Amino acid sequence: MIYSVLTAIVFIVLIVGGGLTVAYCSLSYRKGRVMRKGMFPASIACIAVGTLMLILIPGSFHTVEAGNVAVVKQMGVICDVEGPGTYFDFWLVRSYEEYDAKVQQLEIRMDAYTSDAQSMDISMDVQFQIRQDKVEDIAVTYGGLTALTNRIQSVAIERTKATLSQYQAEKLIEERNNISPTVENEISLAIGDKYFVTFNSAVLTDITFSDAFEAAVEAKMMAQQEKLQAQYENEKKKEQAETQLFVAQQEAKALVAKAQAEADAQVAVAKAEARSIMLKSVEIARMLGYEVTSTEHEVEGEDGAVEIETTYEIIYDQTHTGADIAEYMKYIEYLSAWDGKLPQVVAGENGFMITVPMPGGSENN
Repeated sequence: MIYSVLTAIVFIVLIVGGGLTVAYCSLSYRKGRVMRKGMFPASIACIAVGTLMLILIPGSFHTVEAGNVAVVKQMGVICDVEGPGTYFDFWLVRSYEEYDAKVQQLEIRMDAYTSDAQSMDISMDVQFQIRQDKVEDIAVTYGGLTALTNRIQSVAIERTKATLSQYQAEKLIEERNNISPTVENEISLAIGDKYFVTFNSAVLTDITFSDAFEAAVEAKMMAQQEKLQAQYENEKKKEQAETQLFVAQQEAKALVAKAQAEADAQVAVAKAEARSIMLKSVEIARMLGYEVTSTEHEVEGEDGAVEIETTYEIIYDQTHTGADIAEYMKYIEYLSAWDGKLPQVVAGENGFMITVPMPGGSENN
């Protein structure tokens, strides 16, 4: 900085002195004055110096743009690093080499091969940024940002090819979304701190296989889809068949249950009728003078409840054989079925008896 200030002061003095001398000589010449001896050569020298300064001074202003950093070299030797701003240094002595300190983006195109020898075209974007505290090392090692960028690009290509070559083509297609982070990690490890940059990212933007391979993959995928569709249809048919079978089984169960219910109902009716007949027989037997005994015992009902049931026994002997009970039962049955109307003609042993209804309910035989 001190060198720049001193150089600026010297240049300003020379510019002002040369300018004044040129102005004085020009004014004297116009007015026709006779210049003293030696004045003219001095004027010429001042003019030459002023002209030289006008040529040299503009080139001695160095502007470092925002986002850049400059390596300052004095007679070819690095002496300083300057950030954004405007600096005054004699350009014949000092030079400024600017480095772009912003994020650099490389758009890389390459061809690569999978583990099963399928060719592919890769498109990838790589971002990195130089470390400003390592600009001198970059200048000494690579001589410029272009050489460093080429080196970063070579590392990215080499690591990408090495990573992708570990996958088969179909596997690569299946795991395409997971490949980019893997490639990025490999490139980051390869760059590390070796190249004086900060690695930001690496993104695989496109992976393209040959047309023949793409067609084969598409055909295989279509076949798989058709297979899955067929499996789905078979499963659907199976489900429908199982549903129909289930419905049929339920309908059959319902029919069986209905038949069982009807049978149970008939059994219940038959039991009820049998008990009714039995009770009628007991009553008739008692009426006819038979001895009847009764026994009570517990039975379990259909609902699980315990019920008391009475069992009757008619005692038969030589006098009471039961025939009269049967005849009486037939008579009762006949009466229950008779509609109350007498027959028009009745056949007997002595001929026919004709019954003629008479008005008022009387009958004439």
